[in-house]
Amino acid sequence: MVRVVNVVASGALDVELDLATFARELDDVVDYDPEKYPGAYVRFGDGEPLITLYRTGKYIITGASSEAESERLRDEFLVLLERHGIVSSAEDAWFSIQNYVCMADLERPLNLSALAIGLGLEITEYEPEQFPGLVYRPRDHECVLLVFATGKVVITGAQEITEADTAFSAFRETIETLLETG
Repeated sequence: MVRVVNVVASGALDVELDLATFARELDDVVDYDPEKYPGAYVRFGDGEPLITLYRTGKYIITGASSEAESERLRDEFLVLLERHGIVSSAEDAWFSIQNYVCMADLERPLNLSALAIGLGLEITEYEPEQFPGLVYRPRDHECVLLVFATGKVVITGAQEITEADTAFSAFRETIETLLETG
């Protein structure tokens, strides 16, 4: 079973912003240090998803657990901007979900070295000195699967939840076939 753990969304306000003024006016929810990073971080409370806002008016929402939460946060953000006169109406030029990050579990330990060979070295990366998981880029899916020796799998890059689910199901079938034959 695939479960969503992070939804990444982005949008644009169709307006350029003075982030220093923005941060001063909304310092209770905005963290901005241009020497560390060119974007302003907006967070409505502890544990809330993060909105990163750029001078160009583009923004990214990370950390939401669902599409609905991303949209709720976007609406709250737009109302805040309108209330402070930063945008004239609570609308943005565009908004879309960019990426679902999902988790799944094969419920069995894996030998990642053998798995890299079985899946094919041209579509896998496994360098345990650099990263403890195997990176699997299936040819027939747009997403990437990060596979760990515990059997846990992180699916990233899916633009639809069904895409992540389909990729994991195909991966599970491939693993079962590899285990049966080898």
